[in-house]
Amino acid sequence: MPEIKFYNRKPVPVEMHKVKIVQKLHLLPAEERLQKMKEAGYNSFQLHNIDIFMDMLTDSGVNAMSDLQQAAFLRADDAYAGSESFYRMQRKLQELFGIDYCLPAHQGRACENVLALRFVDRPGKVVIMNYHFTTAKAHITRLGGRVEELVIDAGLETESDLPFKGNIDLEKLEACIKEETPENVAYLRLETGTNLIGGQPISYENMKAATEICKKYGIITVMDASLLQDNLYFIKTREESMKDKSIEEITRMCADLFDIVYFSGRKFGFARGGAILVRDEDMFHSMEDMIPMFEGFLTYGGMSVKEIEAMTVGFDETMDMDVISQGPQFIKYVVDELHEYGIPVITPGGGLGAHIDARQMLPHVPQEEYPAGALTCAMYLCGGIRPMERGTLSEERNPDGSERIASMELIRLALPRRVFTLSQCEYVIDRVKWVWDHRDLIGGLRFVHEPKTLRFFTGRLEPTSDWPRKLVDAFKADFGEDQ
Repeated sequence: MPEIKFYNRKPVPVEMHKVKIVQKLHLLPAEERLQKMKEAGYNSFQLHNIDIFMDMLTDSGVNAMSDLQQAAFLRADDAYAGSESFYRMQRKLQELFGIDYCLPAHQGRACENVLALRFVDRPGKVVIMNYHFTTAKAHITRLGGRVEELVIDAGLETESDLPFKGNIDLEKLEACIKEETPENVAYLRLETGTNLIGGQPISYENMKAATEICKKYGIITVMDASLLQDNLYFIKTREESMKDKSIEEITRMCADLFDIVYFSGRKFGFARGGAILVRDEDMFHSMEDMIPMFEGFLTYGGMSVKEIEAMTVGFDETMDMDVISQGPQFIKYVVDELHEYGIPVITPGGGLGAHIDARQMLPHVPQEEYPAGALTCAMYLCGGIRPMERGTLSEERNPDGSERIASMELIRLALPRRVFTLSQCEYVIDRVKWVWDHRDLIGGLRFVHEPKTLRFFTGRLEPTSDWPRKLVDAFKADFGEDQ
């Protein structure tokens, strides 16, 4: 992305697109937001979108499509079998990743289900990761498997200038393989952009070294490319040896390291879908019967063919630095502004969104009372902003019923690609600062309905005191009744 200089002010990120379709937003008064949060069981997933002003829950399936993606809808081939839309997508993926075989699926977690069913073939099998994602882990543990997270220690530090905090610890990787024995390791999964620890990237050199170790022991290597586009930007701008490479070259070099690449098209490709790319023909055939069983026929995999066409165009846009740089640059802007205020935010800014350390922001709230979940509620009460909790609430309990305390207690202010303007980011920064200044008013949460699996999606909670009432009263005292 070209650096646009300013004559009389500090540089700010400039959108490399213009807006031609808009969607009306609603900002409810604080008193109404308090009622809506009560009705949602203090779980932001249960809020109605019409009651949200700034939806920063996720970038999954909510990225803005380009004019070319919208136009691609019109040539969709809706055949149940043999759709030309699928073959166009497959040819584009072959071109970018150099992998011949493609299994379509309706989104990333469907890919994770297929991979777990295929390779976690008995209880006790281990999947090694730099860091887990909620659904990836749930599919593995549901089958009796186990996840070993081996991200470098610095990856779990809040403030840092380390450019690749998503790197896997290579010494721990080899030691883990030897301890578990290669036969008991289902596969290595490397997430290009570690979702739960701040969208922090992994370097090409680290991926190369880790996959070489696995090849030495005959272990299958899998890349989760859902957040690849942000990671590509960081590899090109932060990894010295890759600065002269094109995004297409970096994509191919990364893909060449792995036996399997899968992705959520709700992130990678700016649309809604997913796919598993398999290098070995026999391995492909060992999974292909699961697609008609769980997803759809092999040429649509549970996706709308319109989405397949849009996603195919999105793959090309992902190779464009003007496109993929906006997200990281907006995130950096928000992170830098919050950091200047002294707010504990994950640095350096990664992909996906800006991440606030709720454990540091609310040290008076025990992790067993879900400080990240409480902070998420506070952001909605004080700004109509819906972040996502990424902490202990997103974990599942230990087998004995005790709480599994998360390594990091974060809230994520996601910045879906090409969706928000800089003035909206300034609004979010302002409201975060107000919450920071009134953080002592925020208390904890407890479950009143707790599902056993992925409880953060559908669980219902209540505050441990009347802190939401006190917080809203303080907000109204500063901003009035109608904000």
